[in-house]
This record gives sequence, C-alpha cells and structure tokens, in this order.
Amino acid sequence: MADSVEDEEVAAELAMTEAESSSVDPAELDEAGELRRTYEELNDRHLRLVAEFSNFRRRTEQDRLSAWGRAQADVITKFLDVLDDLHRVAQLDMGNASVEAIMEGVDLVERKFSRMLEDAGVEVIEPAGQRFDPQTMEAIMRMPAESAEQDETVALVMQKGYALKGALMRPARVAVFKHG
Repeated sequence: MADSVEDEEVAAELAMTEAESSSVDPAELDEAGELRRTYEELNDRHLRLVAEFSNFRRRTEQDRLSAWGRAQADVITKFLDVLDDLHRVAQLDMGNASVEAIMEGVDLVERKFSRMLEDAGVEVIEPAGQRFDPQTMEAIMRMPAESAEQDETVALVMQKGYALKGALMRPARVAVFKHG
C-alpha cells in the first residue's frame, strides 16, 4: 500500500507540473514563434542591406578612382603633345637655326600650351594696371606711386595667376604702387 501512496503522490506531482505547463496559452506560443520568425527575417534583411551598402560604397570608390585616373591620363596626353614640340625645338641644329626660328618655335609651343589650358577651363589672371585684389593676387613688393590715383594698383606682374572654374589655383604675383 505504501507503493500505491507513493505512486499517487508522483502522479499528483506530474499532474500539477502538466497543469502549470498547460497554463501557457497555445496562441501565445504561436505568437512568440511568429515574433521570433519576424525578428530573424528582419535581422537577415538588415545584414543583407549592410553588405549591399558596403559593396556599393566599395564599387563607388573604385569607379571614382578609375574616373580620376582616366582624367589624369587625358591631361597628360595633352601635355605630351606640348612636350614633343619642346623636344623638336631643343633638338634644332644650332648651326643652321636662327634666333628668330627658335623664338618662333617657342612661341608656337607657348600658344599650344595656352590653348590646352583654356580648353581645360583654366582662366589666366593678368592684373596689370588693375586695383590690387588680395583674393586673386599676392603682393611681392611695393613701388613708389607718382600720384594718389596709382595707389594700390598693380605696377608690374611678376607671375600670372590661374583659376580653374572660379577656384584660385595660383595667385598672380605682383608689384603694387604705394603712394606716400
């Protein structure tokens, strides 16, 4: 009879445990499973988007570097034409070449180079006689002005300035009149 009492106690405990575990509503279990699946789907989508964005950023950087390399190659190709012309002038036979012929060759090379810069959008800053502008000019020296009207105007351009599409590349280096 002791065995049957123990068996009854064990059975009662099992029934109690079953009752506690069955107190969880099956709908809640389905909802928790659905939430877990939704979470996993969203997490997977997030990880895929992060990977896609990382690949996009890498491809964009490679494309940018490639475009920059092609642009540099185009500019260098134009410089090579000017360099070839300079080599031809430098290899002139000095016994048969006149100073005028050499100067004409140098002038042609300079004009070709200037055209190339102009085609690239480079603007020359040639401020001779203009009012001094510290935004586009660098004053290297002062020269005495004969009148007050000449004060702060460019007396002499030592080196031309250059801008590319409005952005200053190099200021013009100038001498400026200073009165008094």
